[in-house]
Amino acid sequence: MADTWVGATAKQIARAVRRGDTSATQVVADHLDYLTHADPVVAAFRTVRAAEAVAEAEKVDDQTEMANLPLAGVPIAVKENTPVAGLPTWHGSAGARQAVAEGDHELVRRLRGAGAVVIGTTRMPELGLWGVTDDDSAVTRNPWALERTPGGSSGGSAAAVSAGLVPIAHANDGLGSIRIPAACCGLIGLKPGRGVLPVNLGADDWFGLVEHGMLATTVADAALGFAVLAGRTPQPLSQPGRLRIAVSLKSPVAGAGADEANRAAVSTATRLLGECGHDTLTADPAYSTSLGLRGIATWFAAAYRDVEAAGIERWKLQKRTRRHVAMGGWAWRRGYVREEDRQRFRDACLEFFVANGVDLLLTPVLAGPPLKAGAWHRRGWLTNVVANVRNAPFAAPWNITGFPAMTLPVGVRPDGLPAAVQLVGPPGTELLLLAVAGQIELAAPWRRHAPGFPRPN
Repeated sequence: MADTWVGATAKQIARAVRRGDTSATQVVADHLDYLTHADPVVAAFRTVRAAEAVAEAEKVDDQTEMANLPLAGVPIAVKENTPVAGLPTWHGSAGARQAVAEGDHELVRRLRGAGAVVIGTTRMPELGLWGVTDDDSAVTRNPWALERTPGGSSGGSAAAVSAGLVPIAHANDGLGSIRIPAACCGLIGLKPGRGVLPVNLGADDWFGLVEHGMLATTVADAALGFAVLAGRTPQPLSQPGRLRIAVSLKSPVAGAGADEANRAAVSTATRLLGECGHDTLTADPAYSTSLGLRGIATWFAAAYRDVEAAGIERWKLQKRTRRHVAMGGWAWRRGYVREEDRQRFRDACLEFFVANGVDLLLTPVLAGPPLKAGAWHRRGWLTNVVANVRNAPFAAPWNITGFPAMTLPVGVRPDGLPAAVQLVGPPGTELLLLAVAGQIELAAPWRRHAPGFPRPN
C-alpha cells in the first residue's frame, strides 16, 4: 500500500480500490489532508466538500460489487459553473453566483455513478469569459510558476490537477477553456466534438460552442474520464494506423503568431509523429478576418445571453464583464452572431481535411507563455480582451466548427514552463486523438505534475 495516494493516477486509484488494496475513504482522506496545506498556495478550489466527500467515499466502500465502477474511490473536482447538488453554482464570482443546485448536472451524475467522489468545485473567471482565473476573493496560480496564471476559464481545475490536489478534474470549453489551461499547466485536455456530451442543464451553451471534458496527467486517465462522461464502457485505446497529419503555424488572429518556444513545440511534436510512423505536411486552414470578427462578436454575445437567461444583475458583475455584456447586447441586436456563418466555416474546415487528404491537424495552443497571474478583474475591459485574444488565438476556431480538439504536453519551454501543442480532428475522432496522444506520451513521456508538486506536509 502506498504511504499516500496523492499523486497517483485515477486508474491506479480505481484499480487499488476495486482490488481491496486500499479504501475509497483512505484515498479521499489523503487528498483532503493534502488539500488543506497545498491549495492555499494555488487557490484552485472555490468550495471543498470535506465531510460530504468522506461520507460518499464510505458509500463506495460499502458496495459489495465494484467491477462496474471504473472510477472507484477517485477524488475529482468539478468546475464551479456545473451544478453539484447542495452547492451554489458560482460562475466565477459572488456577483454571478446562482442558487444552491437541487440536483447534479448529468455529467456529475455519471461521474458519481462510476464511483468517483466529488471533493469540491474549482475556480473560474467570471462567466467563464477570460483566459485568466481570479476574482475579489483569490488569484488562482499556476503550479509551474506561481507568478503565472493557470489559464482559463477552467483554471482552477487545471491548477488542481497540476498540483496533485486531484488526479483528474472536470472542465468545460467555450473558446478554448479546457485546452488553454491544459497548455498552461502541462496537462492532457480533450474538448470533444459537438453533441458527444450533454451541456449545462438550464444554462446557455454559448450558441453551441461549449463542450465538457476532463483534465488529466496521462492519456489513460483522459481516455477513462472521457468514456465515463460519454456514458461508454471504458476500453483500451486502439493503435492508429499510419496517418497523414497537417501541420500549421498560421494564427487565426493577425499579429498574434506563436512565439519561438511554441513554434519549437510544434516542431518537436512533428518529429515525434514521424517517429511514430505518421506522415506530416504543411497546410493551413482557411482562417479569415471575417471569421475572427464573428468569433469575437459571439464571445461578446454569449456573455449577454448568459446574463439575460440567468437574470443576473449587471451592477453586481466586474467592470470588465459589464462592458463585455454591453458589447454582447450590441452585437446580438445587430445580427453579428449567425449560425450560417459558423456553418460556412465548418464546411470549409471539413473541406480542408478532405482536400488535403489529412486525418488530423497539428497547431500551437498558445502564442506565448501563460499570462502573469494577478487581479485581472480590476483591469480595463480592453486590456483583458486584447491580452486574451493575443495569448491564445489557436483554440477558438474549433469551438466554432464543433470539431474535437485536444492539448498534449511536449516537454518544457526554455523558460521552464510546460510546452504544449493542439491536435484537431474532424467529427468523431476523439478516440483517434487520444490514441495518437498515447503514442506521443510513450515516445516522449512528460512530467505529470508541476515541479515541486505534490508538496510534502
